[in-house]
Amino acid sequence: MTQPEIWTTLKVLDWTREFLAGKGVDNARREAEWLLCAATGLDRVGLYLNFEKPLNGAELSAYRAMVARRGRREPLQHILGTQEFCGLDFEVTPDVLIPRPDTETLAGEALERMPQALTVLDVGTGSGCIAVTLARSLPTAAVTVSDISGNALAVARRNAERHGVVMEFLSGSLLEPVAGRCFDLIVSNPPYIPRSGIAALEPEVREYDPRSALDGGLDGLDFYRALIPGAVQCLNPGGWVLLEVGVGQAAEVAALFRSIPHYGEAFTARDPGGIERVVGAQRKEIT
Repeated sequence: MTQPEIWTTLKVLDWTREFLAGKGVDNARREAEWLLCAATGLDRVGLYLNFEKPLNGAELSAYRAMVARRGRREPLQHILGTQEFCGLDFEVTPDVLIPRPDTETLAGEALERMPQALTVLDVGTGSGCIAVTLARSLPTAAVTVSDISGNALAVARRNAERHGVVMEFLSGSLLEPVAGRCFDLIVSNPPYIPRSGIAALEPEVREYDPRSALDGGLDGLDFYRALIPGAVQCLNPGGWVLLEVGVGQAAEVAALFRSIPHYGEAFTARDPGGIERVVGAQRKEIT
């Protein structure tokens, strides 16, 4: 009788690294460790201290299921159920865009430009990561979020509860839910992928992120053409609009701001990779 194969922590990690790398997964060893942490309840230090320890049946079964999902290029964040953003853990599901480090630039610029904001609006909030980050940093501000997806709003609501912040949740497209209201700060990470470019995205994005959170129309700018003229009517004097943009879109979005007389000069901000990632402008009064 042959003995069943013994899968120690180190053996499992080595096998998984090769398997995931063969499926085109970047950082395969690191992802193998994260998945094994989830299956065993250990942290990464705990894994290293238990390299020679065999996995039990329940751990091995749970781990195999997660590795199979990742091998199909399902996002790691969907498998683990969370993603870090600005130092906070956020629940993510297939109903929302996975928070990305690039978007932290938008949150940072918002806090720098309008640290005294008393009313904040996040348009198309998705997971709520931007709004929750701002609400925690601006405890005296009333934060409102909108999204056309009821399922996304449910995720945002749970993330607000997770981090102990109170926000107003409104269902509807773009600025429609706040018609007639004004804010000190409006932020948004709208869909900005040109429709023809979606097919070329990584499988984790193309197959698993909501298409409604990706598709920005033929040239990727449809939502900016709607948001920028509309937002000026929802801004208090001196208020700011800040928008995340895709690669190569900053100049065109800045031109949209310049086409509206009530905006001051548009600015752009680069993400840590050097890409112009945020475009914004302040409402001015015309005399």
